[in-house]
Amino acid sequence: MADTQEPGDRTPTVPVGTVPGRSAPPEDGATEGERGPAVSALDAFVLTDAPGHLFRRCQQRAVDLYIEEVGEDGPTPRQFAVMLTIDQNPGLSQVALVGRTGIDRSTVADILTRLVRRGLVRRTRLDNDQRVNALYLSDKGQASVAAAVPGVKRAQRRILAPIPREDQAAFLRLLTLLAELPAGGERAD
Repeated sequence: MADTQEPGDRTPTVPVGTVPGRSAPPEDGATEGERGPAVSALDAFVLTDAPGHLFRRCQQRAVDLYIEEVGEDGPTPRQFAVMLTIDQNPGLSQVALVGRTGIDRSTVADILTRLVRRGLVRRTRLDNDQRVNALYLSDKGQASVAAAVPGVKRAQRRILAPIPREDQAAFLRLLTLLAELPAGGERAD
């Protein structure tokens, strides 16, 4: 049976029954001193090859660039996503907003509460279903999103800058696949 490698591993997987952090037993009956110490699972794991770690680092870089371009007084990246989606889909329900932005329900509820309090978003009960709110941006909310767009565009260009221009479209297609989004880049409601 061939050894398999997981992302982040540069050496074959540790044999079954090996305790992480301890040497693996020699496979050929030789003593550990004769073969040298085996590599533990912890020693073999390379953090900078782990996709999850790299995504977290990329996310932090993206947020830092966003704040540099939009400013600390502008909407946060999530607030921008929420307000832009509402602006482009007036009357959208909160459930549909969750689906379109990919932001979890409780976080969207928290963001909306703050945006409503600041007068950037309005909630209106639907006539046919009083349990559902239709969401709209106020004039102040539209002005906030419009003011942020140039900075957001600059941040997006800076995020992609390390990638050669000819590879950027392919990179975005791969990110879309990883985010489990359809071809248009937007989740279905």
